[in-house]
Amino acid sequence: MRVPAEARVSLDAIGHNIGVLRERAGGAEIMAMVKAEAYGHGLVEAARAALAGGAGWLGVAKLAEALRLRDAGLGARTLACVLVPGEPFADAVARDIDLTAGSPGLVGEIAAAAGRAGRPARIHLKADTGMTRGGAAGEGWAALVDAALKAEADGLVRVVGLMSHLACADEPGHPSIARQVAAFTDMVALAERAGARPEVRHLSNSAATLTLPEARFDLVRPGIATYGLTPVPQVGTFGLRPAMTLVADAALVKRVPAGSGVSYGHTYVTDRETNVAVVPVGYGDGVPRNGSNLLEVLAGGRRRTIAGRVCMDQFVIDLGDDGLAAGDEIVLFGPGDRGEPTAQEWADALGTISYEIVTRIGSRVPRAYPGRGAR
Repeated sequence: MRVPAEARVSLDAIGHNIGVLRERAGGAEIMAMVKAEAYGHGLVEAARAALAGGAGWLGVAKLAEALRLRDAGLGARTLACVLVPGEPFADAVARDIDLTAGSPGLVGEIAAAAGRAGRPARIHLKADTGMTRGGAAGEGWAALVDAALKAEADGLVRVVGLMSHLACADEPGHPSIARQVAAFTDMVALAERAGARPEVRHLSNSAATLTLPEARFDLVRPGIATYGLTPVPQVGTFGLRPAMTLVADAALVKRVPAGSGVSYGHTYVTDRETNVAVVPVGYGDGVPRNGSNLLEVLAGGRRRTIAGRVCMDQFVIDLGDDGLAAGDEIVLFGPGDRGEPTAQEWADALGTISYEIVTRIGSRVPRAYPGRGAR
């Protein structure tokens, strides 16, 4: 069935990007982060493409995401990073999903679940090195390590990873970066002196993978770079290829007189007789409402600015005297190869990051994969 809009995802681009990241990782293993529907690109499909491209691990935020990967038959080593008490940890342990623990209490709950599952849980201890988000710091880190090693001695867990997360890696030279790398090094040393023997130590996100050799350790966790969007646009693109192209068909094209108010609030008024086109996607699909009268799209071979407010299900563009027919394709953003805006350009216009642009594209917009149902 033909649909009014779709997000076309190049799996080849994802594979290419993993190759770029492998070169940058300097021998560290790659954990492709596929959380949040793989930043909007499709959880299972993107995970398969990343593994085919050479990633050895998968990373998600929520345990439900890891379970979906297992349901889809992906047996690669998979880490769930954001856990809360009461989740089905026994199911996770039984299905060989690695779990992140940032508190002694969570270690205890995972250990109890492992007892029910009849096998030890694989856990990664999270250090708070300065993000002030998840994980433990100071005396809390020593307590976390102690709790985990006691559970390991009881045969209930295996401490397979030590990890942290950088707050400002996308700002090269920020003084917090060196502090966090040093803190992580010290916290790893403390854990190892206490008896931890991790398989992997990991700190780097996309930005650190691309710009901070000293932060790579044994494993890196690229997210947005997997999908071809640079985490440090002020530095460059690093040869990454954007994987998503968002397109929609014109729903209606009509001629309107000068002085016509367009969309809610009439924040755009035509200054001449003109052609307008209705594009059938809106903020209900992830097109930012604050992109009204600001964001550009490619229509009829030329860039056009959204005219008036973005509605829940549609927006309007002013074509001037140019022609366009209902059903003609409009490119909202993509790699830029045809002159269309990129997700980075949309982000720059809105004062946000490209991560938000692609991740917010909603479930009403089907994902299509070239060679696998792309129209």
